[in-house]
Amino acid sequence: MKTSLLLALLLLPQCFDSPVRDPLAKGGTTGPEHLRLRTQDPDWRAEGMQGAVAAGGAGSVAAGLETLKAGGNAADAAVATLLALTITDYDQFCFGGEVPILIYDAKRKTVEVLSGMGAAPKLATREYFEGRGGIPGRGLLCAAVPAALDACLTALDRHGTISFADAVKPARKLLDGQTGWRADLAHTLGRLVEAETAAAGDRSARLRAVADFFYRGPIATEIDAWSREGGGLLRAGDLAAHRTRIEAPLTVEYRGHTIAKCGPWTQGPWLLQALRLLEGFDLKALGHNSPEAIHLMLEAMKLAMADRDVHYGDPEFVKVPVGELLSKEYADLRRALIDPKAASLVQRPGDPAGGKALLGEAATRSGLGPAAPNDTTTCVVADRWGNVVAATPSGWSGVVAGRTGVWLGSRLQSFNTWKGHPNCIEPGKRPRITLTPTLVLKDGRPALAVSVAGGDAQDQVSLQILLNHIDFALEPAESVTAPRFLTGHYTGSFLQSPPSLGSLVLQEELGGLAAVLKERGHRVGLRPAPLWHPVAISIGPDGRLRVAGDPKARRHASAY
Repeated sequence: MKTSLLLALLLLPQCFDSPVRDPLAKGGTTGPEHLRLRTQDPDWRAEGMQGAVAAGGAGSVAAGLETLKAGGNAADAAVATLLALTITDYDQFCFGGEVPILIYDAKRKTVEVLSGMGAAPKLATREYFEGRGGIPGRGLLCAAVPAALDACLTALDRHGTISFADAVKPARKLLDGQTGWRADLAHTLGRLVEAETAAAGDRSARLRAVADFFYRGPIATEIDAWSREGGGLLRAGDLAAHRTRIEAPLTVEYRGHTIAKCGPWTQGPWLLQALRLLEGFDLKALGHNSPEAIHLMLEAMKLAMADRDVHYGDPEFVKVPVGELLSKEYADLRRALIDPKAASLVQRPGDPAGGKALLGEAATRSGLGPAAPNDTTTCVVADRWGNVVAATPSGWSGVVAGRTGVWLGSRLQSFNTWKGHPNCIEPGKRPRITLTPTLVLKDGRPALAVSVAGGDAQDQVSLQILLNHIDFALEPAESVTAPRFLTGHYTGSFLQSPPSLGSLVLQEELGGLAAVLKERGHRVGLRPAPLWHPVAISIGPDGRLRVAGDPKARRHASAY
C-alpha cells in the first residue's frame, strides 16, 4: 500500500525544524496584527539603503552583512554568506554540495546564471544503479561532483571584488575551536587560503589557484583515495573535469515584470509556465488567499509540474523544448484545461513540441516508493550599487570525505533510471534538481529576489511570494509570513516518489477555507506553520531595501 505524499507533508522528517503553533494567528490575514504576532525574533526583517542579507543561520547573515559593511558588493557578501552556511546550516547545505546562483550585475545590467550543480561521476551509469536496485537516497554512492566551492569562486571572479581568504574568513571564525569534521574542514579551508596566497598573478589567477587545489590538486587526490577505499564512485578525474557553467536565465514577462529563473536542469521553468497560465486570470480581483485564487494557482501548478516531470533534464544531454514550453501559444492551449470549479485528480503533461495541450501517452510513472521531502537553505543579498544575488544552496544525507572534513551531498537521487527519460542518469550529466532561486526585474532593474528551502515545494512557495508582491502588493515581511498552501500532485524529485493526486495542504491559518476547497474536489489537509522556508528582498524605486525571512522557519535577515 502506497503512502501518499500528503502524509509525508503532514509528518515532517527530522531534518526540518519543528514547527511552533501560534494559537493567536488569524486565518488569512496579512495586516499589522498579522505581523505583530510574528515578531518574536527581532532578526527576521529589516530595512536599509546600503545593503541587505537574508539566509538561514544567524551567523551566515552576519557574515554577509559584515562583508557588505567592509566595502564588498553583493557577490562578495553572497559568497561569504554561502561559505558560512556550510557551517551554520551544515545539515542542509554541505561544503561538498551544490548552489544555483542568479546574479544581477548593475554595471552590465544583466542577469547571469551560475550553474553550481555537479555532474554524475563517470562510473555512475544507469546499468550500475539498476544492478543495485536503484539510486540510494543517502551515503557515498549518491554523491555528485562537489560544485558549491567552484560556484562561489566563479561568483567572486566574475562579479566580486575580494579574495577567497576574505570571503571565507567568517566561516573560519565559526570553526574556531571546533573538533571532529569541523576541525578537519577548518584545516582544509586553511590549505585553500594558503594556495591562494602562494599563487602568482592577479586576483582572478589566485582564485583559480584555489579551485585547482581543490578540484585538480591535493584535495581531489585525497577524495579519490578515500572514495576508492570506501567503494565510492567519485574519482579525481571527475573533479578535474568540473567547471561552473555560465548561462543566460530563462525569463517570461508577467504583468509588467520580468521573472528570471535557471534552466531545465532545475525545476525553475515550471514557475514561468505557471505564470503564463495565471496571466489569463484576474487574481487581484479574486483576493489574496481567497479560495478562488488558491484553486486557480493550484491547477496552474499541477499542469506546469506535469510538464516538469516529463520534459525537463540537462539540456547539454537532451533536447528540452524550452521555447515551446514557455510560449504564450502553449499556455493558451493548457489554460483551457483548468476547470475553475473542479480540481484535477490526474497528471496531465502536454505536448509542447507537437503544439498540443495533452501528451498522447502520459509518460508519468510510479517510482521507487514515497520519500520524505528533504531540506535546503536560503540566500539573498543586495548592495547599495544595485547588484542583487539570489541563491539556493543545498546538500545533505551524504558522508564526510575522510580527513578533508568535506561533507558530500546526495544529489544523484534526483536522477531516475528510466531509459529514454530526459532525467535518466548518465555519466557527466547534471540531475534535474529542485533548487530554484528567483529574480524579478521591473523596468530592467531588480525589484525582488527570492530563495526558498523545501524540496519539490520550493517553487510552489516562490510562486506565492511572487504573486504576493506583484498582484497583491505585499512587502517581504508580510509576504514571507502570509499563510501558504502546497500540493503533492507531482512525481517526487527524491527517489521519484509517486504523486499524491489532488492533495492540498493548507497552513492552519487557512483552515476556514478547507470546506469550500473540498467542494471543488481538493483532498485537503491542515498543517501548522511554516510550510517551507522563504526569504525575500524587495528593492524599491528609491533603492530602499526591504528584507525578510519567515521567523517560524528560523530564517534570519539584516540590513543597514
